[in-house]
Amino acid sequence: MSSNDHSSRVSRRAALGPLALLLLAGGCSSSEFLLANAPTAFEGVDRHLDLPYGQDPRQHLDVYSPRQAVNRPVVIFWYGGSWTKGSKSHYRFVGTTLAERGFVAVLPDYRLFPQVAFPLFDEDGARAVAWVQQHAQEFGGDPRRIVLMGHSAGGHTAAFLALNHAFLSKFGADPQSIRGLVGLSGTYVLVPDTDTLRATFPPPYTEKDWQPIRFVDAHAPPTLLLHGLDDMEVLPQEAIDMRDALLRDHVRVELHLYPHRGHGDTVAPFAILARWRTPVVEETVKFIDSVTRDE
Repeated sequence: MSSNDHSSRVSRRAALGPLALLLLAGGCSSSEFLLANAPTAFEGVDRHLDLPYGQDPRQHLDVYSPRQAVNRPVVIFWYGGSWTKGSKSHYRFVGTTLAERGFVAVLPDYRLFPQVAFPLFDEDGARAVAWVQQHAQEFGGDPRRIVLMGHSAGGHTAAFLALNHAFLSKFGADPQSIRGLVGLSGTYVLVPDTDTLRATFPPPYTEKDWQPIRFVDAHAPPTLLLHGLDDMEVLPQEAIDMRDALLRDHVRVELHLYPHRGHGDTVAPFAILARWRTPVVEETVKFIDSVTRDE
């Protein structure tokens, strides 16, 4: 190896190192989000920011849509952050990448602990879905072809809403429009093991109320589960258990487990600089295309 080759590899690692840690432990620093979003381009993408779906300042969402989009599939993405932190503005790299692939992407904010506890942040999620069904056509989206997607705690919200049909309907959303679920390092069998989590999921609610896996039935939408085998924040066994539960009810499900990859490696590759980490973008796009294909 020449000295120039060695220097190039060292420089590449130095540039990508922080991004490889993106969203570790469900969140990251502002500098890491700046790195993730720095190369984001908006050519061919329309952005509509801070649209209200409720009265609270946290009940706003951003929409990313392909230019001149008409009746495109819609992907609603919830970010993680252990229900205590996070902002849709940090994830424009997700919205832009999805829009560049031909989808209308919606990124909601939602209320966080300690302002609220379960189930109020999931109520925000359901209201966001209802808003999307009412307004998707204004942004070139098809309200009959929606995929719910989330990372970490956001994966919990996406799964909870995709599987708990009665809860979604309660807030004015139609479960029949949900064509698919994409879980990125999501928690589906959550057992609160810290004081903060126990306060976030308080009595009188129990695991049967908040664990998405409890709501699996034969009417669950097709599901894609992506998880790193070295994830120490949400163990990959949760994705395996969810896969098995869906299979028992004969629901279409795909599970991809990535060796030597951690918690952030299922969302960081939506940023250009980390695309090499895992094939999540390609696998996500292929899945969404397959479940939203016009009948």
